[in-house]
This record gives sequence, structure tokens and C-alpha cells, in this order.
Amino acid sequence: MTRVLMLSWEYPPLLVGGLGRHVHALATALAATGHEITVVTRHTPGALREQYTEGVRVVRAAEDAPPVVAATGDPLAWALGFGHALTRAALRAARTGGYDVVHAHDWLAAHPGVTLREHLDVPLVATIHATESGRHQGWLPAAHNRTIDDLERWLAHEAVRVVVCSQYMRREVLRLFAVAPQRAEVVPNGVDALRWHARPRAVAAARRRYADGDAPLVSYAGRLVYEKGVQFLLAAVPMLRERHPGLRVVVAGDGPYADDLRAQAAGLPDVTFTGFLGGHELAALMGASDCYVVPSLYEPFGMVALEAAAAGTPVAVADTGGLAEIVEPGATGVTFPPGDPGALAAAVGTVLADREFARSLARRARRRAREDFAWPRIAARTAEVYEAAGAAAAGHALAALGALDHAGDARPVARETGNVLATGITIPPARQARTPRPAG
Repeated sequence: MTRVLMLSWEYPPLLVGGLGRHVHALATALAATGHEITVVTRHTPGALREQYTEGVRVVRAAEDAPPVVAATGDPLAWALGFGHALTRAALRAARTGGYDVVHAHDWLAAHPGVTLREHLDVPLVATIHATESGRHQGWLPAAHNRTIDDLERWLAHEAVRVVVCSQYMRREVLRLFAVAPQRAEVVPNGVDALRWHARPRAVAAARRRYADGDAPLVSYAGRLVYEKGVQFLLAAVPMLRERHPGLRVVVAGDGPYADDLRAQAAGLPDVTFTGFLGGHELAALMGASDCYVVPSLYEPFGMVALEAAAAGTPVAVADTGGLAEIVEPGATGVTFPPGDPGALAAAVGTVLADREFARSLARRARRRAREDFAWPRIAARTAEVYEAAGAAAAGHALAALGALDHAGDARPVARETGNVLATGITIPPARQARTPRPAG
């Protein structure tokens, strides 16, 4: 049994993207197998400040920084205040019991994670769900982008083990942050197959609400941000409509790119934006869809593709990132090059044109989701990482006395006009201060 102090900026009922769903599923799966889990997260109105639920102790920290954000408009000011609040809440939680490991999820938990590691004298494990460089296709144009990138790098070097969700992400983290390969562990995301199998009545209701009779229904769900590629799905709609009259497209989710996407879809009356959908509603939408599309430009894993597979829906995904590792073309889904509306339309068209082919894709994908990505299996793999972190912690602490990491003496940086993922230039730390960064 391992006593885990887990740090996450979102956790039910506060859900913004996939990170909160991941942390919730992992925490409850670990608790179900006998581990003692405390999650310290952000408070949201209506939620209890502390509770035991589903075998997990949940401590919610009140935010400190809204007035600062209102005055400055700087999200990093909020992040700093939130980090202090999270740290204090975790220190209070630690008074009532000891912990064996601190597990920090993403850069927003970097400062709390490092502080708690030092205060509690336990190993730090960090999960990097995505990188700022990856989210922006290698560009770090503004000060806040570069700050987040630096926080990610710092967290990766302060942790004794770095967890990533795919081999694609492992390569990215090794390249960007020069983490020693033996410290980077791949633990895929999981899926609760039963949760995503909606009741037939709910599926039928979603079908009546969103589809035009028997005409095809295509859906997307996720954050509405540029890197999710919804703009390419919308660009493909006229091409799909030529072959499939009556086709409807549903876009579920919200985000900073929502207004741009709505403007793009203004001339497409067959596109519906639903806003955020809860789990049951989303499962019903997926079950009602003839094809679920993941058009991402950047996707570290693609958990939503697994969720659609668990719902029994054929998937068409961009051949990028972790998606390429979980979807086998022609066997568990169809793929297309990212950023190509014509190829997207062709891939989705193959699913819509052949129902038997679509059903075979869905059957195989659902079976794989159930067998290879069940949360108990993912929890067991995570527990192995905790064990390895404990064994390696003493050696890591000694190495840290001399430097953050001997493997980190060089780090990728951008040219003045360059891209950190395209150039791969490395410059020793002693010279970094004299190296111009890209203009913001």
C-alpha cells in the first residue's frame, strides 16, 4: 500500500478538460486496489472543502488570486496564487497522516509539488500531460508561453520519475527537456468502458435531438482551442455534405477558440455547438454518432478516442501524436493527415459509406479499449512507478546537490526566428543568458 499525495488543478465536480477526468479515474482506481490517496485540488462553488468520496480523500483549496487577475489580466498571476493555496491546503492535509510519494499533474502543480517534496522528504513523481511547445506546434511567442515551458522543464528535472501517456510524449519530453531516459515512464491513459456505454433510450434521444432522421451524424467533443483542429472538421463539412446529404455535425465543448469556430460555421446550418456536455450526455451523443472525429494537430494521447471506442462508435482520427499509437488504421479506426480537410472528409466518408466496415471498426476498437486500457491495469502500472520512485529517490537527491540533472546540461532552445520542435538546437546553461529568445 502506497500513501499518495496527488496534486491537480481540476477534479470533479470542476472539470475543464481531460486532465481532471484522468486524475479522478486514476485516483479512484488506485484507491480501489488498496492505496491511500489524497487529492488536493482547486475549490469550486458548491463543493465541499474536504470529503471522502469513492475511497479518495479530496481536499479543495480556495483560490487566492482572482483580484490580481482582474487587475493585471495575467493568468500567470492567478497560477502563482493558486500554487500557494494548493501548497497550504496540502500541508494542512499532511498534518493528519504521512505520505510516501507526491504526484504532481502538469505545470500548475510544479511549485506545490517541489515544495511538498522538500517539506515531506518524499519522492516527487510528475505527470506531464502535454507540453507548451507541443500545444503551439513548437512556437513559444509570448512571455507566458516561455514561462510555462520553463516550469515544465523545471518540474521534469525536479521529479525522480516523469510519467507521460505515450511513446510520442516520451520522445517529446526527452527532446525538449533533456530528461535522463531512465526517468521517463510511459503509462497510458485508461477508460471505463461501462461508463461510456450509454443506455439505448439515451442514445435514441440524442439521435432524435441532433440527427436528421437516418442521415449521418458526425461528432466531436473537447476543448475548443486551435490545436484540437476543429476548424479542419468544419472545413470538411461541405465536402461531406456533397456525398452525404442531410449530414449533421455536432461540436461539444467550450474554450477560447469557440467564437472563431462559430464564425467559421456561420454558413453551415448543419453544424450544432452544444457547449460543455456532462459524461452521460456525452456518452449518449457518442453512441448516437455514425462517426466520431478527432482532428487534432497535437494530441499527446487521445483519451477521447478511447472513450468513443468504448461507446461503440467508429472513430476517424488525425495521424498524430498518441493517436497514432492507439488507433490502428483499418482495424480500430481510420486516420488522416492532420490539418487536411480533404483527407479528413475522405476518411470520414469511408466510415459513412460502408456500415459493415464501420461496425467492424467499432467492435475491434471497443474490445481493445476494454482489454488494454482498463483503469485497474493503468493503476497497477502507476503503482509500479511509485515503487521505482521510492527506490531511486535517494540517488536522485544526491545528484541534485550538484545540479538539477547531469543529463540536463544542455536543453533545446529556439532560434531567433525558430521553432523548438523543428530546430532541436542545444545550448549549455552557461550561455543561455546571452542567447536571444524569439520575439514575443
